[in-house]
Amino acid sequence: MQIYVDADACPVKAEVVRVAARHDIPVHMVANSWMRIEASPLVKLVVVEEGPDAADDWIAERIGPSDIAITADILLAARCLKAGAQCIGPTGKAFSDANIGMAIAMRDMQRHLRETGESRGFNPTFTPRDRSQFLQALENAVQAAKRRG
Repeated sequence: MQIYVDADACPVKAEVVRVAARHDIPVHMVANSWMRIEASPLVKLVVVEEGPDAADDWIAERIGPSDIAITADILLAARCLKAGAQCIGPTGKAFSDANIGMAIAMRDMQRHLRETGESRGFNPTFTPRDRSQFLQALENAVQAAKRRG
């Protein structure tokens, strides 16, 4: 089991490291540029080449059925689910085969609304409740992965 983090704009990197340390799980923080991350022998910073979806491609090519992905990118979440992995958004929302189709449809609708000027496209503020929900969702995902073996 490994955890892959789409790290560029991820607000829960420290939480991932904390849960990973508790369970002795390797973490790959994948980003398009160098960033400061918490020092840990379990955490590896992977800086990919510049380009659209380079970090997403790196994760999708390596993730497997016993792994967990952390991302707000719905299309990356779909790719990770297809590989059999679990996937969690930074607010604690778990993506699944049952809800990924609706998430993609909503993403496309929001993009259309922004393009037509119907929506300004702002993101809600990340809250302490989001952080708490994320920690619970990640713990649940780790426990589920351990049960699956």
